[in-house]
Amino acid sequence: MNISILSLESIARVDPSPFFIFSLIPYLVFLRYAGKTKSIPKISLLGFKLTLLFVFMTIVFAIISLIYFGEELTNVDVLHGLAESFLTISDALVVYGFVLMLQSARSKTEVNNS
Repeated sequence: MNISILSLESIARVDPSPFFIFSLIPYLVFLRYAGKTKSIPKISLLGFKLTLLFVFMTIVFAIISLIYFGEELTNVDVLHGLAESFLTISDALVVYGFVLMLQSARSKTEVNNS
């Protein structure tokens, strides 16, 4: 099947940088409104904010890996692992905050039912 408009080669030549920048806009809007709501635990909100630190550190480590190793970040295991550790920490905080919220809601329900 020959699709000339959307061939894999033409898609591979597209620079993803503008898409990356535009993808930050809805996330920043989400953070703004998430900070205003009382539904999201503060620890989880901190985790969501730390996701931006992950993005920043990934960019920094990608630049370092290109300059010092001449490789993409995915090919430099130490730097790639360090970058991913920021995502792990932020995800853990998001989950921890919601687990605490659920435990608190469960204990309030148990107190009300007894």
